[in-house]
Amino acid sequence: MIKKSISLTAEGKKELEAELKTLIAERPKIAERIATARSFGDLSENEEYSSARNEQKVAEGRILEIQDILKNAKVIRGGKKSKVDLGAYVSLSMSGKKMEYTLVGPTEANPLEGKISNESPIGKALLGHKAGESFDFNGKKVKIINIK
Repeated sequence: MIKKSISLTAEGKKELEAELKTLIAERPKIAERIATARSFGDLSENEEYSSARNEQKVAEGRILEIQDILKNAKVIRGGKKSKVDLGAYVSLSMSGKKMEYTLVGPTEANPLEGKISNESPIGKALLGHKAGESFDFNGKKVKIINIK
């Protein structure tokens, strides 16, 4: 099985490392909750125990996921770009409305934070364009204003 490299910005990598550190620090607290709940007796009807075990399962799953992402991460170089590429901060106008996005890999995409995936339809359409260029996207005129 070939592992696919995962594109991350330096900021996205730092955020994942911080989340991993927090989750690992939570392990003893979760284990303590499980031990305390176990002491209450019958585990089949023990909601505290079930809740703590579920929390442990979610945390451990996320720890493994983050470790896998970081192991396969390729950090995207930031800085001034002449054309839209991964890591680029793009100011654009779409049908007269100004928008600003950072083009990132799918792992750290979050449209609510202005981070769009290079694999999303608009991300794919933006790739390779230069500042000042215009193109049509889903029937709307898009103009690249600036690339950082």
